[in-house]
Amino acid sequence: MKMRNCMKMRNRIMPKTELTTMVMIENPATGEVLVQDRLLSWKGLSFPGGHVDDGESVYDCAVREVLEETGLAVRDLKPCGMVHWCNLDTRDRYFVFLFKTQTYSGTLIPEMEEGRHAWMSLEALRRGKCSPYLDQYLPLFLEEKHSEVFGPWREGEDRELEYKGGA
Repeated sequence: MKMRNCMKMRNRIMPKTELTTMVMIENPATGEVLVQDRLLSWKGLSFPGGHVDDGESVYDCAVREVLEETGLAVRDLKPCGMVHWCNLDTRDRYFVFLFKTQTYSGTLIPEMEEGRHAWMSLEALRRGKCSPYLDQYLPLFLEEKHSEVFGPWREGEDRELEYKGGA
């Protein structure tokens, strides 16, 4: 009996966990935010960010990804919470750690393979064609009311996000 249970565990596919970051960079002089019009995956207006590398901290990933994607060196990142997606069938999890800053230097790269960059007001961003779910991530960046947005989902079903924690 113990051998059968052990074999089941060995043959079971382990769930995946992906860690990513997203950074809202605000120009303190104009109040505009840096957006990336993504052309590859998650198409539409978004903030820069990307996947955490092995052995890398989430914070360091955010700094690295912004530099790689935009040419801007960011500092003084303030955590804004996280987005936590959970596939209820596979148990795969996808985390997006959110940060914001007004401290940056360097020269903006206007366009890269992933997309074009531009400074935009929050109102224009909200009216624009955002990448999937960005409009629902914005409260974490802007309101400081919640610490997590949780998205349990199944393939082929609508995805509902739940705001968790907060003041």
